[in-house]
Parts: sequence; structure tokens; C-alpha cells
Amino acid sequence: LARHPYSNNCLIISNSLVFSLYGDRVEKSLQENGFQVYRALIPDGEEAKSLAVAHGLYDLMIKKGLDRSSPVIALGGGVVGDLAGFVAATYLRGVPYIQVPTTLLSQVDSSVGGKVAVNHPAGKNLIGSFYQPELVWADVETLATLPLRELRSGMAEVVKYGVIWDEDFFSFLESIGMTLTANQTKSLETIVQRSCTIKGEVVSQDEKEVGLRSILNFGHTFGHALETITGYRVYRHGEAVALGMIAATKLSIELGRCASESVLARLEALLSSFGLATEWPADLDPEQLIKIILHDKKKKSGQLHFVLVCKLGKVALEQVDIPTVRRFLLRGIS
Repeated sequence: LARHPYSNNCLIISNSLVFSLYGDRVEKSLQENGFQVYRALIPDGEEAKSLAVAHGLYDLMIKKGLDRSSPVIALGGGVVGDLAGFVAATYLRGVPYIQVPTTLLSQVDSSVGGKVAVNHPAGKNLIGSFYQPELVWADVETLATLPLRELRSGMAEVVKYGVIWDEDFFSFLESIGMTLTANQTKSLETIVQRSCTIKGEVVSQDEKEVGLRSILNFGHTFGHALETITGYRVYRHGEAVALGMIAATKLSIELGRCASESVLARLEALLSSFGLATEWPADLDPEQLIKIILHDKKKKSGQLHFVLVCKLGKVALEQVDIPTVRRFLLRGIS
């Protein structure tokens, strides 16, 4: 960073747990290279992705005199990265920001591609923009301190890449399954590299999500609705996406887009092998789910846009009318 024309003051945005593990090292490195370092520790969890928390960060940045060349450094997982990126995109109409992702999910997905956002009571990521980081620094050794549940959550996004783009990658994931742990550096490096390559191939063709990039939302329409309806307190993002992919695959079969139920069976088996649930809770109110889905960003002209599975490695973007989705949910996803 010292070799770039940045101002000599910067802001690290993190949470208390991640900062206790890596903050001193990052802060010291920046100080040794001439930066005046400020820090902001945000609450853990999706509830931190709010305009209220963002407002507090703006206040701090104004108070400390950060200017248009002062970099914002996101040190943490997806919540930290999304919020820090949103703040960087909107403060002074945009300041540079750097992603230092420390979770598997953020290393393979949220730190790459430039989506930044905060949540709204009506739904997840409804207020946001596209704003690219100037650098992403991903070190798989940070995953050694990751709780097993967080590692499993990240694997849902990894599995997604196999479904939407690369059947061979899906087969590779089947070959490691239950054996994956946070200490398997070589496998994790392969997973992070291939996931980022796939996402990069997609985003480079459609940065602003007007077409192809939408396939990266496979499972997310149902998954975001599940997160919202449970108040972000029950499911990690990846856990919800895993269930969302199951729902989207079942919808694909019901609509005749996916000819083989073996796709569903393989998807369920792979997700289960990584410790992810594949059965939707039976006590969810389908009408409430529908209400949340109707606020989804991907709705256009009264039609819901879904990523439907044709076969492993190939998906299609299709409009599905609301009555069809309502009937599907009322019958019960499970």
C-alpha cells in the first residue's frame, strides 16, 4: 500500500474476534510503512450490516479527517467486507478499499466481484452498489482459526460454483467430502483458487449483473428469504444458501428444466458430506416467504428471476411467474 498514492491515514474495519487474532499484525505493518491507522470494530453478525452502523463509521471517518485517498481496509468475513465496501463506496463518493478476507465464504465469494451492501428490514442487501476493491489479500492460513460451522458455511458457496459452471470441480468436491478440515491447506488453496477463477470468469463478462452474472445468485433468492424470515439469527449465510440451492433445484425439476433427479441426489449428498442441512424446516410460513421473495432485487415486471439447473455445470436464467412460485412454496419445499 505504501507504494500507491494513498493518503497516510487509513481505517481498518473489523470485529473484535478477528481483530484480536490478526489486527495487531495488520496495524503494525501499516504503521511501519508510514500510515496513521484508525480502527473501527463493528458487532458480529448480519445485524451489523445496517445504515445505522454505516452512519457511525461515516462519523468516525469525518472526525479523523479521512479524505478521498484514504484507504479503508476490511479485515474479516463477509459482513465486514460488505459493510466496509459500502462505506468506502459512499464516503466522499468513493474512497479506495482493500479486502483482507478471513473466512472461507469471504475468500471464495463476497470479497471478489465488487458487490457491497447493507440490509433493510424488508430484505437482505437491498441497499448497495457495485464497487471494486483495489486489492484482495486472501491467506488460507487464517482459516485454521475458523470454527467448523463457518468452514461448512463457506463450502455452500464453493459447491454452488460446481453446479453453475464446472461439473469437474463438483466431482473434485465429492472426492474430498467429509475429509475437509481447516488444516488442509493444499485442498483449501485449490478450492479458493478455483472458486475465485470461476467467479472472475463470470464477473469479467458482466460486472453489473445485467445478465450472466445473475447465475451466481443460484440458491440465493430462497436463501436470502430464509435468512430474513428467521431474523439472521438461525442460519449462517452459507447454510441458508445450501437450503436455497436445494429449493431451486426442486423448482427446476418441477418446471421440467432439469431432466434428471440424480442432480438433486448428488447435490444433497455433497452438501450433507460437508455437514450442511438439506431439509427445509417444516414450520415456516410459506406466505411470509413469498412476501419476502417479492421484495427480492431480482424481481422485474412482476416476474421473479430464478437460476434453474439444467444439469451439473449448466444453469439457465428464467422468469417464473409469482403464482407458480406460490404454489411451489405452499406445497412445501421438503
